[in-house]
Amino acid sequence: MEAAAASTEIWVLGWSAALLVLQVILQATATYDLGPTYLLGPRDEKRLSRHVVAGRLERALKNLLETYPAFIAIVVALVVAGKTGGIAGTGALVWLGARVLYVPAYAFGIPVVRTLLWLISAVGLVMMLVRLLGG
Repeated sequence: MEAAAASTEIWVLGWSAALLVLQVILQATATYDLGPTYLLGPRDEKRLSRHVVAGRLERALKNLLETYPAFIAIVVALVVAGKTGGIAGTGALVWLGARVLYVPAYAFGIPVVRTLLWLISAVGLVMMLVRLLGG
């Protein structure tokens, strides 16, 4: 189990949790224009921030959450199966790197780059799956 704990995939999993926390904080702070009464209250009524970046950061966070469960499941499966390293470790790093770069690309509204980064992150997941399912 010590080898699994030291694996690239587990290291990336830890940093991916940091990325998730950072994205939540960025998205939350970008909605400051909604005012403290709304932000500290129950938010029963749906209000949208007038800041375009707040909407982009919210969509970037939702996009991360769409693939994050698969990433976590693949990492856990790789560790349990004893198949960490190699193309799986590289895939995890590719996934994380693309996800990190995706946030500013989306926030600054760089459409083609944003889409390419999403695609690269998907390739990272496929690389991990190849190691998991391929032997």
